[in-house]
Amino acid sequence: MEKSTKSNDKLKKLLKSQRAVAFIALIIIYGFFYIMSPAFRSKETLTSIFDSSYYAGFLAIGVTFTIATGGFDLSMGTAMIASALIGGYISQKFNIPIGITIIIIILTGLLFGCFNGFLITKMGINPFIATLGTQMIANGLGSIVTNVQTVNFPLRDSPQGWYKSIFRIGSFPTGIILLIAVAIIMGIILHKMRLGRYILALGSNKEATRLSGINVNKYEFLAYALNGLFVGFAAVAYAATYTTVMPGEGSGFELDAIAAAVLGGTSLQGGVASITGTVLGLFIMTILKVGLPFIDLQAHYQTFITGFVILLAVYLDVVRNRKKN
Repeated sequence: MEKSTKSNDKLKKLLKSQRAVAFIALIIIYGFFYIMSPAFRSKETLTSIFDSSYYAGFLAIGVTFTIATGGFDLSMGTAMIASALIGGYISQKFNIPIGITIIIIILTGLLFGCFNGFLITKMGINPFIATLGTQMIANGLGSIVTNVQTVNFPLRDSPQGWYKSIFRIGSFPTGIILLIAVAIIMGIILHKMRLGRYILALGSNKEATRLSGINVNKYEFLAYALNGLFVGFAAVAYAATYTTVMPGEGSGFELDAIAAAVLGGTSLQGGVASITGTVLGLFIMTILKVGLPFIDLQAHYQTFITGFVILLAVYLDVVRNRKKN
């Protein structure tokens, strides 16, 4: 009887872990599509899931640090597209090698992050307003620089197409190895290194962190700068996956990234975050997007269901915080 009680307690404790819940949900969702659609079971579908996860994964990992401070970033999607557009346009106009183009794209993303950090920490603008403004600036800037023209990146079989091998060699999705490796490194930074610990501390209680002698503005700025760096990584992944980048795209991508982080256990109130959970949340969102067409649900249904998933993610965060209080 006592052994049975201990087992039940362990099960309850496991289910209280948002990462465990996310993992179980991931298995159930994948199993549902696997059973409902024979076409979903193909190797090509699995590769498509991975291909769709790279840019969203980098956005989600980056925003995990921002949310951990108690803030967020609404500009990620349009900043990612703007970074790819600006880098690609400069590459085409001046015939720059793709290696240098990648550096330009990453630095552009970093600049967007630093700009957000400056607005929030130095000018005292609320993160919602600051990043909403940056979202609109990024959207407009990408169109202005390219004169509202589509930017095409080198194809795989071209001399400059080697960059695509970062994310796929033949039919093998090498990008998933990169994404997992980056997630492991960032998980260590978040939980084991000073930068991550201070970011979590200021998200838990900003004033107490300041009184303990920590420069909260510095670490809040670094969180947004780090997020911007990952926006640059995401822009490279997006260009490598889709080749063609169009002005005006990107709006809404940030919501998928935020939902992935929250589904995985990162609290919108700050102070609690998990990179492992973010990756699990990412694949929940990606499998939904890839899987829904296999059961004959088109784009408008996908948007509808994704909206419910985002609401569920926020509600789970509210419930978690309510229990703590």
